Amino acid sequence: MKSQRRATLQEIKAARHRLDGLALRTPLIRLNLADTDPDYKSGTEIYLKLENLQPTGAFKIRCQGNVITSARAEDLSHGVFTGSSGSSGMAMAYVARQLGLTARVYAPEDAPLNKVAAIRDQGAAVHMLPTDDWWNIIQTGSYPGEKGFYANAVNCPDAIAGNGTIGVEIFEDLPEVDTVIVPFGGGGVSSGIASAFHALKPSVKIFGAESTAAMPLAAAFKTGGPVVVPRSSCFISGMGVDTILPDMWPLVQSLLTGAVAAELSDVAHAIKLMFVRNRIVAEGAGAVALAAALSGKAGSGKIVCVVTGGNLNSVDMVDILRGRIPQ
Repeated sequence: MKSQRRATLQEIKAARHRLDGLALRTPLIRLNLADTDPDYKSGTEIYLKLENLQPTGAFKIRCQGNVITSARAEDLSHGVFTGSSGSSGMAMAYVARQLGLTARVYAPEDAPLNKVAAIRDQGAAVHMLPTDDWWNIIQTGSYPGEKGFYANAVNCPDAIAGNGTIGVEIFEDLPEVDTVIVPFGGGGVSSGIASAFHALKPSVKIFGAESTAAMPLAAAFKTGGPVVVPRSSCFISGMGVDTILPDMWPLVQSLLTGAVAAELSDVAHAIKLMFVRNRIVAEGAGAVALAAALSGKAGSGKIVCVVTGGNLNSVDMVDILRGRIPQ
């Protein structure tokens, strides 16, 4: 399998043009922490890139939007499909609806029901599959009997370029940024943002953030290549696979500074902190970056945490606000 490559600044700028009218230019805000706050660390300023404010509540609209609008008309004649645990399917369904395309999402059996409902609300059909079958779609981009265009939200140049638009916006709003922490799932968003900074400010450190429920990125950096790691079920959806796609590893290794992991209790704390301090709703995957930043594992300075999504169900939010870790 051919390794993926970094997106060029020209490709990222072209993606930005295609996404105009589909994706928002999201704000970058500072986390409201007083110097008396227990989470405050002298010498560190934490900023939040609010991708949870996208029309579908997650960054995936950027990669899906660029992938689909880059496709030829004849390739889209049978509609579009993807494999998704939630946010990517929601984004694909949204873009397909805007463009008048039929859409089908193949989701794992444990996909969050609120995200499955949101996909269907956008007019897409949802097919629930065993996790292994779902992951096979991610790896191969195909499914028996499916004739539609595979909207690849992870390991394709158009997806990476679409995600790179986040990096350009961060640089425009905070050119003095020192570090960017990005939740790590398949590697598409972290490598896209890192591609942008490779062109704009190579000195910026880019970390992939994981939860301790599954740490394939940390394991790959430790061993020098993708390995299968244990994966625990938890309230964090949209990330936490058990290995890195082989064609993504060379790109990820070349672009990212390293991996940082956060305990589930710290992720829950980060969700609560964003809500209490900034009135921001983040899902588990969207809060992993902040949890990692608060741990100090990514260093100090001006740190941007990418809040990749805000599709947290109300039951989990209530648990978190009451100081509990959702089951």
